[in-house]
Amino acid sequence: MSRTFFADFFLAGGPIVWFVLLPMSVITIYLAMELMFLIRRKRQLPAASKSQEILTMAGSYGLGGLPSRLGVAKDLVSRALVSALSRAGRTHPSAGLLRQMAEESVQEQCFVLMRKADWCGLIGSVAPMVGLFGTVYGMIRAFNILGISGGQPPPGQLAESISIALVTTFWGLLVAIPALFLAGFFRTRIEGFACEAAVEAEALLERITEAAALGTKAGQVESVHLADGGRSEKPAAVREVVLDKRAATAERQAGIQR
Repeated sequence: MSRTFFADFFLAGGPIVWFVLLPMSVITIYLAMELMFLIRRKRQLPAASKSQEILTMAGSYGLGGLPSRLGVAKDLVSRALVSALSRAGRTHPSAGLLRQMAEESVQEQCFVLMRKADWCGLIGSVAPMVGLFGTVYGMIRAFNILGISGGQPPPGQLAESISIALVTTFWGLLVAIPALFLAGFFRTRIEGFACEAAVEAEALLERITEAAALGTKAGQVESVHLADGGRSEKPAAVREVVLDKRAATAERQAGIQR
């Protein structure tokens, strides 16, 4: 009588396969699908257009208004900027402190993703032990049958015990190998995205703080101009005034040194 694959590799494993190893394999598949959806470049790192959009919003709404505009963003860089600027509040910290806050935020977000990937590593470590437990259990049953039967056990009972020993080992390795591979794969991707996100956040913060500082100086120049009874100039013209004043100051200092 021929046996099916289902009977040989599932039913023969007994309760250890049915209620432990098979559910672990299902959980591994679920984790793999979830992590593949979460740990994508498109989701975790902003595109070039998104970075330019952040700079535009920073110029329009300032550092104080940027967190509310980026509150719904899901990528590592945007959430790092929101965290850093929200923690900074109205204290006006230095650019170096802002960068440090952004790096800490990226690390915190990556730790959350790492914990999800660690579940795959946990399953990959436990599954072979469960398979080994099934192997020992099946061998104990086989030797008990040999002892009870006086060295001439019924072939069916002996084969059933050996099947438990081998099938549980098979399932333990079948679950552990992909789980360990997925854990290492996703951890590597998370670490790579974390490095890229930290560099991108640092570059954006530098440009944002420079733009904010320039905007503050331009606003001061415009306020003085209006106080003198002049008309309001366009932002581009105000920036030109600031740059011209800087150049004139530099020329005067050079003449004094001569």
